[in-house]
Amino acid sequence: MTDIVVLGSTNMDLVAYVEKPPQRGETVTGREFRTIPGGKGANQAVAAAHAGGTVSMIGAVGNDAFGARLRSTLEHSGVNTDHLRTVEAPSGTAHIVVDDEGGNAIVVVPGANATVDHLAPGDEGLIASADALLLQLEVPVAAAVAGARAARAHGVRTILTPAPVQPLPPELLAATDLLIPNEHEAAALTGRTDPYEAARALLDSVPEVIITLGAAGSLYAARGAEPLTVPAPHVTAVDSTGAGDTFVGALAVALGEDRPVREALAWAAAAAALSVQRPGASASMPYRSEIETRYAS
Repeated sequence: MTDIVVLGSTNMDLVAYVEKPPQRGETVTGREFRTIPGGKGANQAVAAAHAGGTVSMIGAVGNDAFGARLRSTLEHSGVNTDHLRTVEAPSGTAHIVVDDEGGNAIVVVPGANATVDHLAPGDEGLIASADALLLQLEVPVAAAVAGARAARAHGVRTILTPAPVQPLPPELLAATDLLIPNEHEAAALTGRTDPYEAARALLDSVPEVIITLGAAGSLYAARGAEPLTVPAPHVTAVDSTGAGDTFVGALAVALGEDRPVREALAWAAAAAALSVQRPGASASMPYRSEIETRYAS
């Protein structure tokens, strides 16, 4: 099995479902509200565990009811939480509006995640034992840099999702093996709206890039190789929250199993396609048997 460590955020998603999202200054009536455990780090951890990986989580939750539920959800999904700290701060929250087309808008309040700005004792040893380290940017970038450096020192593959998008420190890029932005993040990082041009620009900083293109699939580019695109299955989206994290978690498992890149991308796309057909983020993430069935169809 693929050993994966995720260093990142845990948030309680507070999700309102509406026909159309409100414009500035507008009040609309929602049809449903849910509290769903999430956070980009936790989402990727759950997705990787469901896809068949052996997963451990580095991060923080608050000493509150949300924190207890977040930890319980990870553990129920098979994620090791020995390195998930409990701190005297509110747990992180994400305030999400989902419209009837499956689109979403999100406001993240970091809470306890803001305390994850360094590696705690034992974290580096955990990273050193892994096949891959998954990073995102919902915790302070200093933690991502520290984690990536530890992974590089021990020969562990580092996969970075640059979201929420922000300028990336050179030392983080230098220790990143695979960068996975979506097309909007890639454009923000490079100033290039064409995904192929953005990928070429990003390869100046990292050896491999995958740009996710939503319903259009994904674009893979690597230094010294021709880029390739892999389509996504055609499905009707109910809620796209967490689809990118599902893709990354499943992809990390597939790459850890030494699947060819094209096959790994298609397998991860099958996982993401399943997730968007269900409400919620972590609650929507498919298990390995479901992914295999969808991939084979």
